[in-house]
Amino acid sequence: MDPSTLQLIILPAGLIAVAFALFLARDVLRRDTGTQAMQDVAATIYEGAVAFIKRQYTTIGALALVGAVVIFVLISLVETTAVADTSHSGVDLGLRTGFAFLVGAACSMACGIIGMLVSVRANVRVASAARRSLVEAVQVAMRGGAVSGFLVVSLSLLGVWSIFAINGGLAGGQNTHDAPFLIVGYGFGASFVALFAQLGGGIYTKAADVGSDLVGKVEKGIPEDDPRNAGVIADLVGDNVGDCAGRGADLFESTAAENIGAMILGGGVYLLAQKAGWPSPEAWIFFPLVVRAFGLLSTIVAMFFIRGSETENPMNILNRGYWVTTILSAISLAFVTNVMMQTAGGVTGDNGIPTWIYFFGSGVVGLATSIAFVYITQYYTAGSFRPVREIAEASKTGPATNIISGMSVGFETTLVTAITIGIALLASNWLGAHSGLGSVGGIFGTAVATMGMLMTTAYVLAMDTFGPITDNAGGIAEFSRAEAGAREITDRLDAVGNTTKALTKGYAIASASLAAFLLFSAYIDKVNLILQRQIDAGTRTVQQGLMTSVNLEDVNVFVAALIAAMLVYFFSSLAIRAVGTTAGAIIFEVRRQFREMPGIMTYEQKPDYARVVDITTRAALHEMMLPGAVAVATPIIVGLLLGYQAVAGLLMVGTIAGVLLATVLNNGGGAWDNAKKYIESGHLKDEHGNVLGKGSDAHAAAVVGDTVGDPFKDTAGPSLHVLVKLLATITLVMAPLFIR
Repeated sequence: MDPSTLQLIILPAGLIAVAFALFLARDVLRRDTGTQAMQDVAATIYEGAVAFIKRQYTTIGALALVGAVVIFVLISLVETTAVADTSHSGVDLGLRTGFAFLVGAACSMACGIIGMLVSVRANVRVASAARRSLVEAVQVAMRGGAVSGFLVVSLSLLGVWSIFAINGGLAGGQNTHDAPFLIVGYGFGASFVALFAQLGGGIYTKAADVGSDLVGKVEKGIPEDDPRNAGVIADLVGDNVGDCAGRGADLFESTAAENIGAMILGGGVYLLAQKAGWPSPEAWIFFPLVVRAFGLLSTIVAMFFIRGSETENPMNILNRGYWVTTILSAISLAFVTNVMMQTAGGVTGDNGIPTWIYFFGSGVVGLATSIAFVYITQYYTAGSFRPVREIAEASKTGPATNIISGMSVGFETTLVTAITIGIALLASNWLGAHSGLGSVGGIFGTAVATMGMLMTTAYVLAMDTFGPITDNAGGIAEFSRAEAGAREITDRLDAVGNTTKALTKGYAIASASLAAFLLFSAYIDKVNLILQRQIDAGTRTVQQGLMTSVNLEDVNVFVAALIAAMLVYFFSSLAIRAVGTTAGAIIFEVRRQFREMPGIMTYEQKPDYARVVDITTRAALHEMMLPGAVAVATPIIVGLLLGYQAVAGLLMVGTIAGVLLATVLNNGGGAWDNAKKYIESGHLKDEHGNVLGKGSDAHAAAVVGDTVGDPFKDTAGPSLHVLVKLLATITLVMAPLFIR
């Protein structure tokens, strides 16, 4: 088969995925919505979520418009013919980059909104299904999550393909080679929106969660999601605006930015293939798009394997679908690499093995890394393994030992994370380097590994959205006083949902690690293209050369690296502090209502839920601004003051520090959360065999630990995923500013 024929699958695959998502949405929306009490609670959650999203995205949209204008002006003034990396420069390039930024921002906002709207409609249907069957509840929740997963990934694919086509990517020749450099603004726009969406949603959801839990569970001793708690609606709204809208924008940004970075690196192989006279050299640039198209099709098939028995662990049902996705992705990866990575003139990899087999191996490394992180995260955050049980045991002696144990688990997770990512990078680079393409092959091997990992993104995002949907379903069941059997099922699904949310964060940070290395290589490529043009124009001497390495002995580079490490911790501090400040306001309000409205506890008076929702909304939108501004401004200031080589140091160290701290925050917070769930499920016993469940001192200690972990795992940690990639995309767009 000719590679150009295979490229034709990109657009149909994206449209098929959109159609399948609409089919799933129709299936979910036709399901029973439960009792009138359930419908009333769901309507209140929907109203609060829509109000917040409307205000948040109005603010983010205004910021994006300002950002697009600033990018247009800077690129138009700075990226002249002397420093342009393609034949486009000045106002022409400024318009293209600003437009791409706006399109990326708009698509990212659309994905966040889609994720939230699906979740707030699926939750009540899962609560209703839980009254009848565990398997039905799992299927409804997973299909609801899959709507978001398919739409986010397909819009990312279609968006990158469309903006690539608009910039001449389908024309062939030099136009195809240059187009990836012209669309980096798309990735920056997606990262820009994702950062503020994740921050605002994360602050909202965890401030509401912490505030309602500490007053309701610890002080008043009432159950989670009890209707007497004025903060409970804000908490349920937060599950949607943080875990659904925020994560949808996050993974959209991941897939878009990594796709563009891989296409830029594919441009390096394109030049080699063109010079050597290989067939269809453009295939190396199109490869990332084609692989992702096959990943979507594989995930569609896997959705029909989500079934099981009423007594089965729900996690096993979800894992079955994940394995089908992975196996089908591996098969299609072999097919795509065989067709698209054709060489000629006797060029093969080491030992006469065809080049495509080496790159297929790199893609399998990416898939294996995805699998590894799914199970690593399950080990550290599921109640059936040592880490969570260790934290639960520590709760017997109070909040202090619970927190100490949780922190140690979080720090412990960095070992296996660093080793796994390191092995993935070394293995994929080695395979690429031995493919017969030399040093270009090594870097492209890491890009193929990243694309392999992204093939399962739609399914992983579906599992992520499964979490907040089931969490909301449990809240609706509790709030509406549903029968005990329904609440028991939603509790089981909620515990699994905590794990799926955690493993998605593990997947996101792993993909961020591979992507950051990929985008770092793309930054080097872009800088060298500009430097080479300066050498050709005579404005730079040959002796000054190109950037082939990053010298940490250079004081500018060292200082930039130091600032990068600081940025990761300072940014996290601002995000966590924002949750604490907002949660404090909620605690005071919920306490005031209990104090001034004593009839709340006897169900004679109804709490003012809207008041808490309004406080949380205003505070979250205000608090997200400072950390967002710091994240965007820091790399630009460093580049302007210290130069392009210093920016490379900032990218390297910022990635390393960000990945490791995000791992600590994500897994530590997830372990704390499920240690609480482990105790609430009645699994913790004292030395006499008595159950230490809800209402015990151990449970109170676990609630405190859970509230400490909330801003870790749902605000600062996920925001660091975006920060790592934002550093790469913003420097990729602004690179000409840093070259003096």
